[in-house]
Amino acid sequence: MDDPVGYDDVLRSAREGDEAAFRLVYRALQPDLLRYLTTLVGAEAEDVSAEAWLQIVRDLDRFRGGWSDFRGWAVTIARNRALDLLRRQQRRPAVPLPVTEFVGVADPADTAVSAVDRITTYQAIELIATLPREQAEAIILRVLFGFDAAATGNIMRKRPGAVRTATHRGLRTLRERLDDGDVTALAPVTLDEVR
Repeated sequence: MDDPVGYDDVLRSAREGDEAAFRLVYRALQPDLLRYLTTLVGAEAEDVSAEAWLQIVRDLDRFRGGWSDFRGWAVTIARNRALDLLRRQQRRPAVPLPVTEFVGVADPADTAVSAVDRITTYQAIELIATLPREQAEAIILRVLFGFDAAATGNIMRKRPGAVRTATHRGLRTLRERLDDGDVTALAPVTLDEVR
C-alpha cells in the first residue's frame, strides 16, 4: 500500500499535530500492525502495540518521508518492542499456573510473631529516642544500620572516638533503664500504630 487516497498528506498533517489526521493514520496502520505483532508475541500483541505507538507519537515530529516509509518505520519500532518483550521473557521465564494451585499455600511467617516483633522494634526505637540526640543517633547508625565508627562519624560530622563514646554512653543508659525497669518514658504502642 504505497499511498492510499493521499495518505502522504494525511501523514504530513499528523506530524504537524492534527489529531484527526493522526486518527486516520492510526486506523489505517493499527490492524496490520496488530496482526503482525500477534505472530511475534501472541496474546501480548496489544500491549506491545501500545508501547510502539507511544514511541511513534513521541518521535513522529522527527520522522521524514512518505506513507510507505512511515509504515516501515512504524513496523520497525513495533518489532523492536516485540523483541524487547521476548528478551525479557527469556531472562525471566514465567509458567502460568491456575489460581487453584495457590489455594493451599500458606504464608510460612506467623503474623502474630511478626506483629510482636514490629511492636518490640518500635518500642526499642522509642526508648532510644529518649536518649540525648547525639547518643540516639550514634546508636541508630551503628546498631541498626551497621555503620562503623568512621562512617558514622562522617555522617554525624564527629570523630570516630566521639562516636564510640556516644554509642557506649547511650547503650549503658539503655541497659540501666531496662535493668531498673525505668521504661516509663515509653507510651504503649498499639497494632494500629505499627501498621
